[in-house]
Amino acid sequence: MKLVTGLLAVVLFLAGVGASHAVVRIADDRGGRIGTYVDKYQDLRSSGEAVIIDGLCASACTIVLGAIPRDKICVTSHATLGFHAAWDFGANGRAITNPEATQMLYSMYPSPVRRWIAARGGLTPRMIFLRGRELQTMYKPCYLDAQASAAKLPMSSVSATSATRLPMSQASATRPPSSH
Repeated sequence: MKLVTGLLAVVLFLAGVGASHAVVRIADDRGGRIGTYVDKYQDLRSSGEAVIIDGLCASACTIVLGAIPRDKICVTSHATLGFHAAWDFGANGRAITNPEATQMLYSMYPSPVRRWIAARGGLTPRMIFLRGRELQTMYKPCYLDAQASAAKLPMSSVSATSATRLPMSQASATRPPSSH
């Protein structure tokens, strides 16, 4: 009886560990309204979940870099971050740069990202992309295991925000030892 009770306790413990160690996968997210992303990422930060950037994260999506602790973010070889100035629609329906919102957005980024942006002329209406080795010098690389790669969601089930929660068993959080 003690053996059965012990096994049940272990199973319940492991089930709880798996549920609390979910990760959010970001891919193909072209951004949107800044306020929406600030709210979304505050909730994500509160949850303690880790973030895998595994594709495009552009515009307001990049707020994740300032909202989530650096040690909770990893990037795959497919990760691409796209940055540009914040804008509003003008009276004639054309996009007009919003300097205050652009400064707020810029101030949210960690200093290595701000330095990278500044070295490329700052946030302007033109999109600039951070990817590859440059990105992996700023954030830990993460490696999706074969199961997670094979379990990619069909396009019809990917939402506009393209953030997908995966249990740790599908998104390998095992990373090579890091000195960061």
